[in-house]
Amino acid sequence: MKINFEHHQTAHCENGVASNLLLNKGLKLSEPMIFGIGSGLFFVYLPFLKVNFAPGFSYRPMPGAIFSKAAKRLGIKIKRQKFSNPKDAQTALEKNLEQNIPTGLQVGVFNLTYFPEEYKFHFNAHNLVVYGKENGRFLISDPVMDFATSLSEAELEKVRYAKGALPPKGHMYFPTYIPETVNLEEAIKKGIKDTCTNMLAPVPLIGVKAMRWVAKSIPKWADKKGTKVTNHYLGQLIRMQEEIGTGGGGFRFIYGAFLQEAAVILKNDELKELSKEITAIGDLWRDFAVDIARVYKNRNSKSDIYNQLSKSMLHIADLEEAFYKKLRKAI
Repeated sequence: MKINFEHHQTAHCENGVASNLLLNKGLKLSEPMIFGIGSGLFFVYLPFLKVNFAPGFSYRPMPGAIFSKAAKRLGIKIKRQKFSNPKDAQTALEKNLEQNIPTGLQVGVFNLTYFPEEYKFHFNAHNLVVYGKENGRFLISDPVMDFATSLSEAELEKVRYAKGALPPKGHMYFPTYIPETVNLEEAIKKGIKDTCTNMLAPVPLIGVKAMRWVAKSIPKWADKKGTKVTNHYLGQLIRMQEEIGTGGGGFRFIYGAFLQEAAVILKNDELKELSKEITAIGDLWRDFAVDIARVYKNRNSKSDIYNQLSKSMLHIADLEEAFYKKLRKAI
C-alpha cells in the first residue's frame, strides 16, 4: 500500500502535516498561511502542571487546534479518531491507507527511531503523516525531516501510545471534505482577530500577561529554589521555545511570513510593516534563548543574570502587547 503523496519539509510539524494533507487533496496553502489562519501564535504558563519536573510553558495552542481552527475557517471538514486499543488503531490506519487516504497522527517524540538523539525527549504533541505500508513498515512523512522515512508496526504503536502529559491515545486525523473555493480573506481576518484576542487576554495564564508572570517569576525562582532548579526551569522554557514545535522565535518568523502573504491578499500595506515588527520580536526571543543557554551551561559572566533575564522577557512582552494592539486595528 503506497499513496502518491508529496513530502515537503516545514518548520513546524502541525502546520506541515496540515499543509501536506491539503496539498494532497488539491488545495495549495503555505505553512505560514495555515499557521496564521489557525491562530498558531500563543503563550501559556501553567505553574501547577509539571512537565519534565518543570512548570508547563507553551508557545503554541493545544495539539490539533491550529489545523482544526484553520479547517473550520476555510470550510474544510476533518475526521479525528482516538482508540483505547492499539490493534484497533492500527486496523483503522491500514483501512485508510487501503482507501488511499494519507493520515495525520499525533505521536510521542521520545521513541521516534529516525530522530537525532539530542532531539529526543518526552513530548507527546508531535505530528506526522502515514502515507503507506511496505514490507511490514509504515511509510512516514514527518514534516520536520528533510526526507520521508519509515517505522515498523511496533515502533509506530509505541509512539502512538506514548505515556505522560498529553498522551496521543492513537489519535489520527484526515480531511474528509474540501470546498471547491475557499474564502481566504475572511479566514485570514478571523485568524488574526483570534490571535489578538488570545494574546491580549485579561487572564494571567495566557498571552502577554502570562509572559509577564513568567518573567517576574525568574528572580523569585532563584531566591526560593536555588540556581540548579531555576536553571532547569529556564532550560525547559527555551526547549519549548526553540526545539519543541518550533516555539517562540521561530513562530514569530512564520507569523511574519503569514502577514506578508496576508498583506497581498487583503491589499493592506500595514500588515507588511507589522510583518517586519513581529520578525524583529522573533530575533529578541532568539537572543533571550541564547542568554538562557549560556546560564544553563554555566558560560555566563554577567552578574545579576536572573534579573536581567526577567527584564528582557518583560521588554519582549511589552513589544508584543503593542504589536497585537496595532494588528487588531489594522484589520
